[in-house]
Amino acid sequence: METSKGDFVKTSELESWNISEDKFPFEGSYHDKLKFFLNYIILAPSSHNTQPWLFKIVDYNNTIELYADRTRALPVVDPDDRELIISCGAALFHLLLTIKHFGFTYKLEIFPKAKEGEEQGDYDYYSSDLLAQVKLLEGKSEPSGEENILFQSITKRRTNRSKFEDREIPDSLISRLQKTATAASELVATMTNSNMLSSSSVIWIHVVKQVDEKNTIADLIAEGDRIQMSDRRFRRELASWMHPNRSHSKDGMPGYAFGFSDIMSLLGTFSIRTFDLGKGQAAKDRELATGSPILAIIGTKYEEPFDWLATGVVLSKMLLLARSEDVWCSFLNQPIEVSGLHNMRNKLAESINEEGFPQVLMRMGYGQEIKPTPRRTVNEVVH
Repeated sequence: METSKGDFVKTSELESWNISEDKFPFEGSYHDKLKFFLNYIILAPSSHNTQPWLFKIVDYNNTIELYADRTRALPVVDPDDRELIISCGAALFHLLLTIKHFGFTYKLEIFPKAKEGEEQGDYDYYSSDLLAQVKLLEGKSEPSGEENILFQSITKRRTNRSKFEDREIPDSLISRLQKTATAASELVATMTNSNMLSSSSVIWIHVVKQVDEKNTIADLIAEGDRIQMSDRRFRRELASWMHPNRSHSKDGMPGYAFGFSDIMSLLGTFSIRTFDLGKGQAAKDRELATGSPILAIIGTKYEEPFDWLATGVVLSKMLLLARSEDVWCSFLNQPIEVSGLHNMRNKLAESINEEGFPQVLMRMGYGQEIKPTPRRTVNEVVH
């Protein structure tokens, strides 16, 4: 179903996607400028579309602070807030890209309280809600051509769960996607007040094109589906973030994001909460995985919150780059999310012969246009 901008412009929960850079307050205060930037940040992807971020505008030094909103956590599927921090990392890249697009320079600090905590020897990265500070500086900046293209893709990006076309992605684009790991992680590492990321965060991207390797990963995805859907707690959590098509909720996943009709979207939440649909979901996701031109896995050498944040930066750049070339993406993170005795995350790493920790598994390809998902307003995420 092809959807034009006009189809959702009057829908209040989708109005955030209609932001125009023409409305930027060039003559306004720094506070006005910082707040305007957030219109693009809230369009970042997040697990279950929980939008687990909060922002604080600090007027005295022209700074935006990014906080993890742990009230929007997913304790069953994401007990360590790993995906929550990755989502915040994606929002952080949107922020940096937006600031650069409008001609400003900035100073970025990751986990800004860490330096003091390291001296005291008791800083806890896992419990810290303040993830980053981004301060506007006096100098002007000229964005590159690629940065402008990525910025324009922010309002076009969606998580597209539909079946992709039988059409190969050019090797030139795959090569550019793989290079985002180095470029984006260096961006974070070189602009922090600590050497944490530059010394510990090693990010890799593994692209899967070959049929045999794709089938192996598809089997892991299907197994992950069966395990997750057999867990009543998982089904309840998933269902709590799914909404009927005509819902006015500004977060979560409306039925149309899964291709559900209005009637199906009303029944879907009840069915998922009540029944173990793992067998059917496994078959569907296996077909989506094997039928996609490529699968891509982002992983890290270490498993710490600053690795997760950097993963989000890399993920965001990959998604925007793909979208700038008309390529869609969606996530099949089941083998990464299933932990404990099943050890599926290690199986995934072994199947692609990579060391470390897979963080994100996604499929990429060409497909039909889809509607965006709802977003909370800027005022709802600023505190």
